[in-house]
Amino acid sequence: MANHTVTFLPKLSIEAIQTVTPMRITEPRQTRQVLAGELVGPGIFQRCLNVVQYYMKEKEEDSGWLLAGWIKETLGRALHEQPMISGRLRKGERNDGELEIVSNDCGIRLIEARIQMNLSDFLDLKQREDAEAQLVFWKDIDEQNPQFSPLFYVQCGGYSIGIGCSILLADLLLMKEFLKTWADIHNKIIINKNDEQKLPLFYLPGLKNTNGASPNIITSNSSKNSSKTMIFQIQAETESPGSDWCRKMALACLEEAESNLGSVVGGEFSLFVNESFESIKVESCSKQGMSKEAEMGVLNRAKWDDLGANEVSFGDGNKPAHVSYWLRSTLGGLVIVIPSLQEDKYTVNIIVTIPSK
Repeated sequence: MANHTVTFLPKLSIEAIQTVTPMRITEPRQTRQVLAGELVGPGIFQRCLNVVQYYMKEKEEDSGWLLAGWIKETLGRALHEQPMISGRLRKGERNDGELEIVSNDCGIRLIEARIQMNLSDFLDLKQREDAEAQLVFWKDIDEQNPQFSPLFYVQCGGYSIGIGCSILLADLLLMKEFLKTWADIHNKIIINKNDEQKLPLFYLPGLKNTNGASPNIITSNSSKNSSKTMIFQIQAETESPGSDWCRKMALACLEEAESNLGSVVGGEFSLFVNESFESIKVESCSKQGMSKEAEMGVLNRAKWDDLGANEVSFGDGNKPAHVSYWLRSTLGGLVIVIPSLQEDKYTVNIIVTIPSK
């Protein structure tokens, strides 16, 4: 189908806002230290990773409302498997009040929304990249009371699933395969329920008249700012290569991205290093005075699709027709370092995002 030429972007309307909690109480609580240096300002935590998966109908009788209803039921089970996803950022009770993320049974936000356009036409829009920012929800973390702000949002638009995830949890979404865990649970539940021919408990057409959209009672900070991203993979000798090595690799990848993308970061950039499940280090780094002399090895280029979201099926083998990813970065350059074990090798994934202008 040829691309449509349009002079407007389709408007999204929010139909329902719900809270999804883990299926069972989380005991013991999980914690993750956020080791932030003195030069790190509170605005650095407003960055988020966005993922939108688009799914075509498998059968003519399929309904986007059914998908949304089952998502509500299965998401709580997935949160029980990875409770840190529903965590909150707070000042810790130990270590002089340093920041930490604590798993929280208050859960995450689920937004049901729709756009008056079929999926095929939406994917063919010339302005799709601008329009799809509406398909994810994100609310900036409250700088004064961060403990009240969710770090993970799910927006279901019938045949799209949009994820708004704090950078502080990006490794759980990308490397710990939260989406795959959730989809596996979802598909098992769907198979059993289809045999019983039951509707999901949270089936919106059964709860309200969906012909008239509700006024949007909550605003999103989601946007698709002008930035570019490159991903690198580097082989490491150990699972925890150390802070100095990570800084040098981050600078090397940043300069490689600047050369390839034709954009230059100013003197400073933000560095997030996932040291372990229990700890993430956040720094504001200056390019000046940093040495990148190290045994770098090969900076292997990678793609977003290498991280697996395009293989996740919510349905019997129904893989996404398309997946979009972008990082919302409001304060210049951003580098994320995520070590992982892949095929018995220690691999360090480095994601670099720099402003386009």
